[in-house]
Amino acid sequence: MRFLRTLAGTALLFLFGYCAEAAQAFPTNQENPMKEVAVPFESAKAMNYLKSLCDIGPRISGSEGMKKQKALIRKHFEDCGAKVLEQNFQAVPRSTGRPVAMTNLVISWHPESRNRVIFCSHFDTRPFADQETDPKKRKGEFVSANDGGSGVALLMELGRHMKKVPCGYGVDFVFFDGEEYILDQGDEYFFGSKHFAREAKKQPAVKYHGAILLDMVGGKEASFPIEQNSWIRAGRLVESVWAVANSLGAKQFKSTEFSKVAVEDDHIPLNNAGIPAIDIIDFDYKHWHKLSDTPDNCSGETLATVAKVLSTWLQRLGPPP
Repeated sequence: MRFLRTLAGTALLFLFGYCAEAAQAFPTNQENPMKEVAVPFESAKAMNYLKSLCDIGPRISGSEGMKKQKALIRKHFEDCGAKVLEQNFQAVPRSTGRPVAMTNLVISWHPESRNRVIFCSHFDTRPFADQETDPKKRKGEFVSANDGGSGVALLMELGRHMKKVPCGYGVDFVFFDGEEYILDQGDEYFFGSKHFAREAKKQPAVKYHGAILLDMVGGKEASFPIEQNSWIRAGRLVESVWAVANSLGAKQFKSTEFSKVAVEDDHIPLNNAGIPAIDIIDFDYKHWHKLSDTPDNCSGETLATVAKVLSTWLQRLGPPP
């Protein structure tokens, strides 16, 4: 992801209840929710999944590590009873001009449903730990546990219970490749989400009502203020998710705080394709793009909290319009 601008007038707009996306209100049954199922999300299992991913080592786009990760994820979700689709494509970094084979994974629950929502995360690791000040350290083994691993591990554990979660929508878990295949400063971001967005436009029979992006959702003492671009592009969806978090007492979700910066992430290509998309992201994770982004700096409790918000939000969705 890329951090862009600092917060300015949008904070005042928030205080007055403004939403640039007001015409696309996202319905939830907040006052009279359907009978909800408590999802038995096991934080220890989620952490074990995270460790298994990191044990592979770096999962850089086009690498052997990425191939091993794809096979692990595919088997896991097929064993859970989901439909797994691979979106294979090639991306060409500007710095090299050489094509790199990439793959998005789309894991579908209730694939027969036309009306759908998305939970998504990137699952590639950056080629090197660019935030290390020592150039020698940047060449070390960068397993990117929270950034690139935590969203995958969370959805792997949630996937074990998805068939029992009542929801009027079909749900796709999408893992984007090539979110940050950055070899040089001028290289392009978000290859996978851009490809997914293009493919989604070719499927008029499928209506995506919203997408929730998970990026760095497993850190210890995590904090999730409202990401600026999410509010501007998909404010009603932000409102519905943070309202659920508040009702559950999920203190990590800061409904009265904006992020210090606006983030360009995989939610931007989705919004550009007409899919309201928001980013749940911990901006203050101190191990971001460092060799210290390892499982021991992540928290199963944080993963469990985010998963509870997601599974409850699904159950409180109103019927498709």
